[in-house]
Amino acid sequence: MTEIIAADIGGTNARFARATLTPRGVPTLGKVRKYKVADYPSLQACWGAFAQDEVEPLPRAASIAFATAIGRDVIKLTNSSWVIRPDRLDEELGLDRLRLVNDFEAVAHAVAKLPTDNLELLFGPDVPFPNRGSVTVLGPGTGLGVALISFDDGLPHVIATEGGHIDFAPLDAMESRIVDYLRDKFLRVSTERIVSGPGLNNLYKAMATISHARVELMEDSELWQSALDGSNRFARDALDRFCLSYGSVAGDLALAHGPGCVVLAGGLTQRMKAVLLESGFHDRFKAKGRFQSLMAQTAVRLAVHDEIGLYGAAAAFLPAQARPAEENN
Repeated sequence: MTEIIAADIGGTNARFARATLTPRGVPTLGKVRKYKVADYPSLQACWGAFAQDEVEPLPRAASIAFATAIGRDVIKLTNSSWVIRPDRLDEELGLDRLRLVNDFEAVAHAVAKLPTDNLELLFGPDVPFPNRGSVTVLGPGTGLGVALISFDDGLPHVIATEGGHIDFAPLDAMESRIVDYLRDKFLRVSTERIVSGPGLNNLYKAMATISHARVELMEDSELWQSALDGSNRFARDALDRFCLSYGSVAGDLALAHGPGCVVLAGGLTQRMKAVLLESGFHDRFKAKGRFQSLMAQTAVRLAVHDEIGLYGAAAAFLPAQARPAEENN
């Protein structure tokens, strides 16, 4: 067994946990500790608070997921003053081994290691991940996270992407008018302007303007709650439109990657599961013209885990290994 520290660093919260890894790299998380990023001047200071709370000495190995692009000389977090210099980080944190990954890349590593029971079937046939082929992983949050798992003889290769920034393609008159409205605000309308946490508010305001409806303006969290519980009919209408767009985008990405399987991930999708199942998501997902029959045979699953970012950061630490056949059944 290998013991490491797993960390999931966002613009608002930093999460840490000890993790033990089997020889196959499957993690088990210990106690999760969460800290407000704004309360600490740097990652090193926050790491020190975690070390103090843990009492026992920390292992000298870690895997850290950041909610930003990785691979630059300097990493700057959105909505945070923290500046991370990867070439110095192992020394600053007292580590001998360190792995850095993008946050949604970590989610894809989690999907590659999660037990089948944590990959709930939503739509399509109940078939295992392909032995050779692709699994598209996506989920709305602050933006739209997209990653790809490419399986080669059962060996998963995780590929980070910026798929959330491709152009949004309207499919009916209402979506064309929504895009026209959003172009006045953003010039270019990417998929995450619509399929993301803030995207619901963009839809809500656009649809109200288009229909000349008087609506109550709400913060994102309040709008999502009223849409999910049905207490605001117009918010629920915006969520229904959100589900249509989510299905269209998921299907487009699956086609681009090669439709082996699609996994939806993240807390927002878990919250909206019941609405998603009753929505037009799957009809839009399948509506790909000559490829409709292929899309109908593509499984769409939901990754269920309370700390998928931390789990994924830990799962990314060791080199990839093929999933045993029994884990896929």
